[in-house]
Amino acid sequence: MRVPLSWLGEYVDLEPGTTAEDVHAALVSVGLEEEDVHTFEISGPVVVGQVIDFVEEPQSNGKTIRWCQVRVAPEGETAADGGDAVHGIVCGARNFFIGDKVVVTLPGSVLPGPFPIAARKTYGHVSDGMIASARELGLGDEHDGILRLATLGLDPEVGTDAISLLGLDDTAVEVNVTPDRGYAFSIRGIAREYSHATGAAFRDPAEAAGMLLDGAHAAGFSVAVDDRDPIRGRAGANVFVTRVVRDIDGSRTTPAWMIARLKLAGIRSISLIVDITNYVMLELGQPIHGYDLDKLRGGIVVRRAHSGETLVTLDDQTRALHIEDLLITDESGPIGLAGVMGGASTEIGADTRNVLIEAANFDPVSIARTARRHKLPSEASKRFERGVDPRVAVAAAARVVQLLEQLAGGHADALGSLLDDAGAPEAIVLPKSYISSLVGVDFTDDEVRGALAEVGGTVSESGDNLLVVPPSWRPDLRDKSDLAEEVARIVGYDRIPSELPVAPPGRGLSREQKLRRAVAQILADNGATEVMAFPFVSEKANDTFGSPEAGSVPAVKLANALDATAPYLRTTLLAGLIDIAKRNLARGLVDLTIYELGTVFRPVAGAEFGSETLPVGAALPSDDVLASLNAGIPPQPRYLAGLAVGHPILKQPGQDAVAAGIADALAMVAQTAAAVGVTVEPVQSEHQALHPGRTAQLIARDQNGEGIPVGFAGELHPALAAEFDLPRVVGVFELDLDALVTVAPADIVAGVIAGFPAATQDLSLVVPDGVPAGDVEKAVADGAGGLLEHIRLVDDYRGTGLPEGTKSLTFALRFRADDRTLTAAEASEAKLAGAARAADLFGAHIRE
Repeated sequence: MRVPLSWLGEYVDLEPGTTAEDVHAALVSVGLEEEDVHTFEISGPVVVGQVIDFVEEPQSNGKTIRWCQVRVAPEGETAADGGDAVHGIVCGARNFFIGDKVVVTLPGSVLPGPFPIAARKTYGHVSDGMIASARELGLGDEHDGILRLATLGLDPEVGTDAISLLGLDDTAVEVNVTPDRGYAFSIRGIAREYSHATGAAFRDPAEAAGMLLDGAHAAGFSVAVDDRDPIRGRAGANVFVTRVVRDIDGSRTTPAWMIARLKLAGIRSISLIVDITNYVMLELGQPIHGYDLDKLRGGIVVRRAHSGETLVTLDDQTRALHIEDLLITDESGPIGLAGVMGGASTEIGADTRNVLIEAANFDPVSIARTARRHKLPSEASKRFERGVDPRVAVAAAARVVQLLEQLAGGHADALGSLLDDAGAPEAIVLPKSYISSLVGVDFTDDEVRGALAEVGGTVSESGDNLLVVPPSWRPDLRDKSDLAEEVARIVGYDRIPSELPVAPPGRGLSREQKLRRAVAQILADNGATEVMAFPFVSEKANDTFGSPEAGSVPAVKLANALDATAPYLRTTLLAGLIDIAKRNLARGLVDLTIYELGTVFRPVAGAEFGSETLPVGAALPSDDVLASLNAGIPPQPRYLAGLAVGHPILKQPGQDAVAAGIADALAMVAQTAAAVGVTVEPVQSEHQALHPGRTAQLIARDQNGEGIPVGFAGELHPALAAEFDLPRVVGVFELDLDALVTVAPADIVAGVIAGFPAATQDLSLVVPDGVPAGDVEKAVADGAGGLLEHIRLVDDYRGTGLPEGTKSLTFALRFRADDRTLTAAEASEAKLAGAARAADLFGAHIRE
């Protein structure tokens, strides 16, 4: 909203010397946002001149100019620029006559642009200034000819300062009006807010305009509202005021002061009648529409559009109407989109003599929908959709009548109408202690009452409560919280202390959060990239990549899926990782190590989820309802999944490329286990999406040594890899991170750094093909005893030199004692004990 200061000063006292910055600061203090300052950007000697003579001189380019003699100061006096009283000026316009008074910009002045004026030689003359048009002065778009002051009804003395004469010395402040404060889309509303901020005396222009009626309303013009929303229970229009003004002089032009104010407010001048309706809209916040009374057919009916109806609006566009559009109609059909834009059939033109003025109050929701439906925002709809004071319509109509009589020579007629079904605002119950407890400031009763009365509320007392009837111009005040905000705003936000709350001790990240962050960090530190996939998948994806027992975990199907091909919530993270890998490989990123940490949705088989609905109403749901709602949510454990494809180690001098595989998946599992302080063991297993011989179930050991399945790792089945256009070998893993965190120790203790040297030995054992290497490794470790510090499988050989159906497993062993240096004999004894244990369990023997 742009507010010219001269206009604002008519309704609230502005101290002498008040600047736009001062007004902005005051309005910001009551919650309005500062936007900009607008001026006409004109300065210097700009005066009233009179054409005393001119000579028309045709030019070789086909143009005819006028060499004019213009008096710019009274005879015998010096001009404002220090020159002679008569200036010679070259002018290309031809719409003026000898004796006309015009606006002359003398050398040294600056016009909007900026466009500095100086004496310059042109067309064989020295033009000592310029005769200005309305557009050059910033008053409008007219540029076909210069501005003749007689057309504005002005006959000032020669040499008069034209800047102040035309109101070009005014300034407008612009503020951003939030959607809940539609009343501030008016000079009336901004003046009231300035009064709240500064205590300056406020004079309500609506009261002054209402007094023009002398208590009597016009009547006799037929108006009917044939509309009531069956759902919302209210009519599209609850106030409709009409007044008739006759014998308007269409030759009269808009006065300069009104043009200047409209221009600063962001509205261009169109014609006197239209300018007056726009002026009153800006002044009082009530949109006004004028009809050419002689073009109307019968009375007015406000109704919804019928199917197939059309309307030509004022912008000459034919619009197909929707059955929800609220219309203004007469006997000929639609003549306007209510609250949005009028129709061309009753448009006011230069020949209009009799005018019907309409000031109505329309349903905000209906107007907002119509404006958006037709992509037709307007100054009127902007106000209606935020809420217009239903009590200002009568005063606004009276104000338009007054200006039409004063400026257009019209005469008010007794014909008109008044339909008022707005009703009075309902009282809001406000407990006396509520505002102080909510805001945190001890407001006195007088401060609360005074603030609410200042914003226009009517306050009465009822026991421990106040009953507050909000003013008609504040439809946003609906409950006690709104009233609390108003008291805080009017008394002053500076009363609210700025104190940062002190966090209570012992809070912060939970243990589970810290462990999850540690997992994400350690994987990223080791070169993996975290990704985030969509949680929506197909049924096939869940069955393929989910639990190894296919179909044992049901999936949640969405009632209104965004993608019909992916209507289920995921039960696994692997499906999303596979899609991300496929997309990246297609774009040339062939070496990937990625992981995702996110929730999966794993409802219990046979249970029904999502059947409970939240009751609609003002009251908060009870604890029982909330418990039922929470019970209707399927379990959503946090999972961790990773994928490695391509070459994690690239080929370089002295180093062959190393392809990704199960070893990379198990390495990420080991990193995760280390981050949470848990031991995770791979056990030979099967999974429908993984390579039959390269699949491991992951077992975590709890504090008692019990094994708990927490996921699986392996290589993607070659057939699936081919289906998704991936390399033949893709390492993957998936962990139930919540389960892993559950078995994690309360404190992760770092191992002791040994003070004595280690003894290393290798052990090669021949075992049957079907014996898992992990089982053999565990047997060796158990048999070797407490001196064994570390064991690692380094080779798996099958071929020449071994009996058919067997394989050779080679383990690297590291032995160490905490209290002494081991001898080779002690290390060998422990190694042979491990071999003996493997021989007992699997028939293993040492390879010669």
